[in-house]
Amino acid sequence: MIELFNRWFQRHFSDPQVIFLVVFLVLSFAIVIGFNDTLAPVFAAIVIAYLLEGLVVLLDRRIKRRLLSVIFVFVGFLTALMVTLFVITPLLWVQITDLITDTPHYIERGRQLILQLPSNYSFISEDAVLQLFALIQSEVTSMGKHVLTFSLSSIQSSITIMIYLILAPLLVFFFLKDKDVILGWFMRFFPKNTQLSTQVWREMDQQIGNYVRGKFWEITIISVACFVTFTLLGLKYALLISILVGLSVVVPYIGATVVTIPVAIIAFFQWGWSADFAWLMLAYGIIQALDGNVVVPLLFSEVVNIHPVAIIVAILFFGGLWGFWGVFFAIPLGTLVNSVITVWPSVPDEKIIENT
Repeated sequence: MIELFNRWFQRHFSDPQVIFLVVFLVLSFAIVIGFNDTLAPVFAAIVIAYLLEGLVVLLDRRIKRRLLSVIFVFVGFLTALMVTLFVITPLLWVQITDLITDTPHYIERGRQLILQLPSNYSFISEDAVLQLFALIQSEVTSMGKHVLTFSLSSIQSSITIMIYLILAPLLVFFFLKDKDVILGWFMRFFPKNTQLSTQVWREMDQQIGNYVRGKFWEITIISVACFVTFTLLGLKYALLISILVGLSVVVPYIGATVVTIPVAIIAFFQWGWSADFAWLMLAYGIIQALDGNVVVPLLFSEVVNIHPVAIIVAILFFGGLWGFWGVFFAIPLGTLVNSVITVWPSVPDEKIIENT
């Protein structure tokens, strides 16, 4: 048994580059997990810098001056941030407030509909209906408490949020402006013979960059398409629901299924079983179909495809470790694992025997 383990270890871990790669990955994951809250502005700035790097490169090809390209892109980023904070966020808050105000009315309508089930379906007992409604009401009350707790904690952490809003844009600017300098400084601590790590890094640098930019544009396109569609059809809380639908694409397969429930519920309470409800769900289905069959293939053509089972496992694993960011980066992190496994060297048994 010991001999078998010794051969396995020599086959997969005899290369010093492998040891360095393992140590580097372990330290990287430990830093992210251990300092997730402390370094949140840094992580957010890295994500945004990846997002903006593509625009900087495209602009730099035309004007041939990276600093000027960085300034133009950064000004555009600040403009979008200001619009989000002072235009979109107040409108979104108004719709959230309206939804909370209308919730008791929706609960009452739901109770009336549920109480009609025993008379329409004899196999459903009234006690079961009452228990179901009590469970739903309990869950709604619990959600309300969570919203209140979140609001109070948000007030307490408002100073921290303001600091993050100042620090993160500054970090984004310097990450874009001094990208080569920062990467060169990090490379000083790397051994000279790191072809294996360099190969994994180059592939992941391209994959994560493509993924972050593609996912951002997918969220933007789906959110705008839903907002225009829902507004034209007269659906309540159009902005709020559109943003939820857009953010749902962060979780492949699962997100689209889950977000369909609030879309259908709000549409039903607004129109009931009517032509308006049918048109809304048809338009929503078309948007989801276009997302899966047109938008995703166009935006993620350069991203390595991995099996849906691997994607779901990656979402569960990394989401459990890092929450939203773990879910957001589940696919590129899954690609990282796949890349490491692919390039991992293996020493033949014959060479192991010769060395022994």
